[in-house]
Amino acid sequence: MQPHAAHSPMDHASIVLREVFGFDSFRPVQRDVIASVMEGRDTLAIMPTGGGKSLCYQLPALVFEGLTVVVSPLISLMQDQVRSLTAAGVEAVVLNSSLDAQAYRDNMSAVSRGRAKLLYLAPETLFKSSTMQLLSSCRVAVLAIDEAHCISEWGHDFRPEYRQLASVRASFPHAVCIGLTATATPRVRDDIASSLGIADAARFVASFDRPNLLLRVKDRERPIAQLMDLIGRHEGRSGIIYCSTRNRTETIARSLRERGLRAMPYHAGLDEKVRRRTQEQFVRDDIDIVVATVAFGMGIDKPDVRFVAHHDLPRSLESYYQEIGRGGRDGLDAECLLLFGRKDLSTIEYFIQQKPDAEQRVARLQLSRMLAFAESTICRRRPLLDYFGETADGEGCGQCDICNEPQPELEDITVDAQKFLSCVYRTGQAFGSGHIIDVLRGSKSKKVTGRGHEHLSTHGIGMNRDATQWRQIARQLVQHGLLVQDLTHGGLRLGEAAGQVLRGETTVQGRVCAPETSRKQRRRSSAPKPALVHDEALFEELRRVRKKLADDAGIPPYVVFPDRTLVEMAAHWPMTEPALLALHGVGATRLARWGSPFLDAIRSWK
Repeated sequence: MQPHAAHSPMDHASIVLREVFGFDSFRPVQRDVIASVMEGRDTLAIMPTGGGKSLCYQLPALVFEGLTVVVSPLISLMQDQVRSLTAAGVEAVVLNSSLDAQAYRDNMSAVSRGRAKLLYLAPETLFKSSTMQLLSSCRVAVLAIDEAHCISEWGHDFRPEYRQLASVRASFPHAVCIGLTATATPRVRDDIASSLGIADAARFVASFDRPNLLLRVKDRERPIAQLMDLIGRHEGRSGIIYCSTRNRTETIARSLRERGLRAMPYHAGLDEKVRRRTQEQFVRDDIDIVVATVAFGMGIDKPDVRFVAHHDLPRSLESYYQEIGRGGRDGLDAECLLLFGRKDLSTIEYFIQQKPDAEQRVARLQLSRMLAFAESTICRRRPLLDYFGETADGEGCGQCDICNEPQPELEDITVDAQKFLSCVYRTGQAFGSGHIIDVLRGSKSKKVTGRGHEHLSTHGIGMNRDATQWRQIARQLVQHGLLVQDLTHGGLRLGEAAGQVLRGETTVQGRVCAPETSRKQRRRSSAPKPALVHDEALFEELRRVRKKLADDAGIPPYVVFPDRTLVEMAAHWPMTEPALLALHGVGATRLARWGSPFLDAIRSWK
């Protein structure tokens, strides 16, 4: 398979990048992934939300002869991407249950006639005999599996139907296969490659760090007031508030509307038409805030979400990362606020107990890592990136509350640390924190006595703390590297520096809260500032121009131009078409279709 071009493949790709998508350069790792696909190599790309995953198959699709098939789990994601591609002058179609019979036939015809360059469909649609018959008559150049973590039972959103994709891959042996996901631990990456039958695929892992996201955790004390405080820092901008229950989404959305805000609830219990209408209102800026369960957001290709709040504790760091990743996808700053209440733990434990026994251990390990993030006394990016096998650079990020705001004083927990570390050592460095805590607190359970651990010198020496406090201490010891946790089985072993603590050569500082006792409220920081200085009044005028154009065309505003482009307009004041074309995200098609109204607005403003 060879790209049809007079230039070298990547030269041609760079031209398409500028002329069609309006970008001057590739994002980190993007070039390597695209080059791998253009060379005809099966590829696995792990890139954060907002890192430009879609371009890794969209751009090769415009260079290769033939069809690129994109498998995606959510209808909304397909629709958003097809809409954006069409606006850029790219022939892309979708096949899914949202289409009426005539539209479905029209899109099938576009594929069979070779007019479409990209075909988006869900796994269920792909497996239909009619779809496979259609594709067998086409030259399939690329098979792209989006949200590829869904194929892994170790992923946070496992979908059994994804397992059948390996057989589809075998049906098109000459097509390049690319799996893409934003969240995948090393174990999940291996499982994806194995399950897709591309074990030898080239792998590219971009940094999981999203430096434009401000990470903050606050004790949940007055949630509505705290949310209003957050919204006030981003007045008139788009945001998502996640809740753990359907009732809570409706209660909070109603409270926000009573305060004059344009907010709507979204959860799986609502009628599908209501959910679709809410989603459409959100992407078109007709409402500003969606209060949702995790049913919302995965397929929303909206780049200008300026804040993401969690009213309740997520069940895992993977879920949290996926959800905050919906903020700031345009590269501009976004604020992520987690309201942490310890009552959330009993709710999550209830849901864990509903799982099969084999899944409960994994779920509790995931919850432990989530708590380590929420209770962190060090830069929040360190436990977050560590979860994905990445080490944070430097001592602090400058974009989290730990780094930016005064923190409550730490206390000396050296004696507690010595007790815990000693118990880990004496029990053989093979047990999780639950068993260690049982021994420290003098339990006579069968698990303790069956191993003779009631005879250890550490048995019962931890009565000064309750189990909740010991779990906090354990998580902090892991954070500081004094303990290392086996992420498969949950067992703890001593870290390299543990000996110094046990010998009294160094102290350990930490924070331990009493059960149901809030931590001291941290001082509020200011909202993140945009990286580019621009005329805010002109920016708002350009948003109004964009909204009218989008409404007239029946498309979301960001499809016209993303916020980042409007910020650059308000900063550089382009007065000519060449000057406007030089800005991020413009491109020849968008310039021809929408350039004039924006140039007129800027000239009038000048």
